Amino acid sequence: MPSSPTPPAKTSGIESIYDAKYLATTVGMFVLVFLVAFESMAVTTVMPLVSELLDGQRYFALAFAAPMASAMLGMVAAGEISDRRGPKIPLYASVSVFVIGLLICGTANTMQVLILGRILQGIGGGAITVAIYVLIARAYPAILHTKIFALFATAWVIPALVGPWIAGLIATYIHWRAVFLGVLVFIALAFIAIVPTLHRMSTERDPSLGPVSTKRLLLAALTGALVIVMNLLGNAGTGWSLAGLLAALLLALVAIRPLLPRGTFTVRRGLPATIMTRTLVAGAFFGAEIYLPYMLREDYFLAPDRAGLVLTASALMWSLGSWLQGRVGDRLSNAACISIGGVAGVIAISTALCAALFHPPVVLLVAGWAVGGFGMGMIFPRQNVNMFALSSKAEQGFNSSAMTLADSLGNASVTALGGVIFAMAAIGFGFVAVFAFSLLLILVLLIIAPRTKANAAVSV
Repeated sequence: MPSSPTPPAKTSGIESIYDAKYLATTVGMFVLVFLVAFESMAVTTVMPLVSELLDGQRYFALAFAAPMASAMLGMVAAGEISDRRGPKIPLYASVSVFVIGLLICGTANTMQVLILGRILQGIGGGAITVAIYVLIARAYPAILHTKIFALFATAWVIPALVGPWIAGLIATYIHWRAVFLGVLVFIALAFIAIVPTLHRMSTERDPSLGPVSTKRLLLAALTGALVIVMNLLGNAGTGWSLAGLLAALLLALVAIRPLLPRGTFTVRRGLPATIMTRTLVAGAFFGAEIYLPYMLREDYFLAPDRAGLVLTASALMWSLGSWLQGRVGDRLSNAACISIGGVAGVIAISTALCAALFHPPVVLLVAGWAVGGFGMGMIFPRQNVNMFALSSKAEQGFNSSAMTLADSLGNASVTALGGVIFAMAAIGFGFVAVFAFSLLLILVLLIIAPRTKANAAVSV
């Protein structure tokens, strides 16, 4: 891929993502991201009921692993096409595929058909994320990138807070099918708001780039398949499952390497180090977070609603951290925000580890994990902003795809490894082992965070 960044963009005095020129696009993208996030949270809530009614309990895990894997194909495809033709075609295609997936899920009479719809949802959702990233890079000046990504954090936080509750109400008082079919009209309206901006964008092929790489698409599909294998092995908890999981992870790393910037695995300064920090933070934070409600129930004997408060506090603080990094703008560098996020992550996971070892009052864990949420709000938007700042126009799609792939692989692989580690740990030390593993990952992130600043970083 080309490596020379583009010159700084002129902002023409634009200071707000809500200015008339951007308002419809901002609102449309926010709603679109919100609906993709809501659907993800909602499906988690209703899937136990759906699998029971469709007599497909044996496919329960696959209903989650399949879209996670297929999303990787959508990410790479959207990145490839966006670099060559801009984000217009990928957004039209990805929204269409996502909608078709919703229709199939909402009308499915068997679990196998529903999983087919979930696969299409994964492809569409993964592609939507990457195409929107490229749309941001090309439709907004660089000075507004911190603010638009802060807004997107809210688009994920709100569904995390109310999505499961709303989905439960829909399934109870309307029908579980409405969880899939009920968002179609809103997706259409959100996309219509973006259409005028897309129509102003050219779809002419970039002559400096060749055709879409079939090799990259196949590698993305292979990586996704290996993610499914890792998730299945992660639930086994035996020495053989650990060996198989590590083998699958090694193959996934080999397969994904051409889909990431050169030097990612060696943590080369600048963009490669930025991509690697996303893998580490996604794996460390989410790999630990999924065990918090479990620990609060097992060790603190809390009811599920009270155990969920730790996640609520984290989500709220995530929104605050994301808002703050948008407010400070260039006064705080991208590398500094990533480092601050790393420190907050160390505090959060250390608190969880102390809770697993010594069982202090639960308020300490809630406070510590809230600090972690604040750090995630600081780090996630700035990783995206830094990625754009170090990307030329011809590689915005590839690098956006790489960022989302790194996120998915980090989350999936650490979750799978955590499952084996938890199962194989000595009795009473499962939580300790999982949190210690996550702490090691976040400490590595803290060490490499300064390398996310390139020697000569400029804006897109």
